[in-house]
Amino acid sequence: MMETANALSSGKGHTDENFPVASVLIHPRHRPSILAFYRFARTADDVADHPSATPAEKLRLLEDMKESLLGNSRASAEAVALRQALGARGLSTQHALDLLEAFRRDVTKLRYASWDELMDYCRYSAMPVGRFVLDVHGEDRGTWRYSDPLCAALQVINHLQDCAKDYRDLDRVYLPLDALGRAGASVEDLKAPKASAALRSVIEGLALRTDALLAEAKPFADMIADFRLGLEVMVIQRLAESLNRGLIRKDPLSERVHHRKTEMLGLTLLTASRFSLMRAMRPRIAHKPALEP
Repeated sequence: MMETANALSSGKGHTDENFPVASVLIHPRHRPSILAFYRFARTADDVADHPSATPAEKLRLLEDMKESLLGNSRASAEAVALRQALGARGLSTQHALDLLEAFRRDVTKLRYASWDELMDYCRYSAMPVGRFVLDVHGEDRGTWRYSDPLCAALQVINHLQDCAKDYRDLDRVYLPLDALGRAGASVEDLKAPKASAALRSVIEGLALRTDALLAEAKPFADMIADFRLGLEVMVIQRLAESLNRGLIRKDPLSERVHHRKTEMLGLTLLTASRFSLMRAMRPRIAHKPALEP
């Protein structure tokens, strides 16, 4: 039996993710809280995704994390650290508790019947992350309506990128079964070294639905009061749009659909310059005098 969640660590850190996590764009005063949240989430994710731990062991360790987060245990160092970070900032545990619900589902639910089921999963696996970061920055919760579709899009992009690996390593399939059925594809198609035409059509269709989520999120960065957070969100939006375009064109079973470090850096620098210019021009536009009739 695994004694602690650390025994299941993948060794992955915040700099290894597809999208920026508490990057240098974020003000230093906010980074410790965000990193504590990330370490908690990474630990829970490693537990849920461990290839050899039993479901019972995984659920026990996730429960240890919940009890440690609530102050009823000290079994999980990451949960204790997050609880302390939240307490210091006067923040709720609800977003972290929502994440734990997603990881419990990862242990017990291996298939998703429909897009709506997948979006319900994203409500717990992805949306709490954006909501937490907004709360850390004291942003208006009205921004959640833009944050939620962006976070859901990031989650689906990850699922599409890793669809073959998730099936091979964990027997977990996030591609909705009804979409597979309509296309004449099956989960077994994910075993192939190259996607069949039917599977390729499913992946493309899901990427197009993700494109709609990204369109919903388009105003998000400009709605954020904190300049540095707005810049990070704009960078994430552009990276997501780029990756999703790749998924529309490419086969994730046989082609690379992840950004290289140089690609991420180039997109980040270009987006940063555009966002800075947009923010610099916004007050002038807002106060431009009306033209004489």
